[in-house]
Amino acid sequence: MYNNHAARAYQQTRRAVVTGRDLESMLLLKAAAQLQAVRDHWDTRRDELLNALTYNRKLWTVLIDLILRPSNPLPQEDKNNLFNISIFIFKHTIEVQADPSPEGIAPLVDINRAIAEGLRS
Repeated sequence: MYNNHAARAYQQTRRAVVTGRDLESMLLLKAAAQLQAVRDHWDTRRDELLNALTYNRKLWTVLIDLILRPSNPLPQEDKNNLFNISIFIFKHTIEVQADPSPEGIAPLVDINRAIAEGLRS
């Protein structure tokens, strides 16, 4: 019983100290993991591709909305670079949906992981 209370307290504290960058990084890694799972188990999890692509696209839509806000302190060059990456993400997602393959998923996974890593540093 004590362990259960301690675990709950830890989770609440953890949620309270997660920064925006940490959250963005975690969400990008979650999207990458979903896509990677489909890629790694193509024969048995291919039917999960659309859900994984949709999650990733929605995540990037929210991220770009946050990035392009005038109140965002990122330098304009970084905003432009991330916007261009998002355009690639959206276009490539459509290509993967039109012609699904495990190889097509790889760039989406790689980009998410790279951006997540950048957010951590």
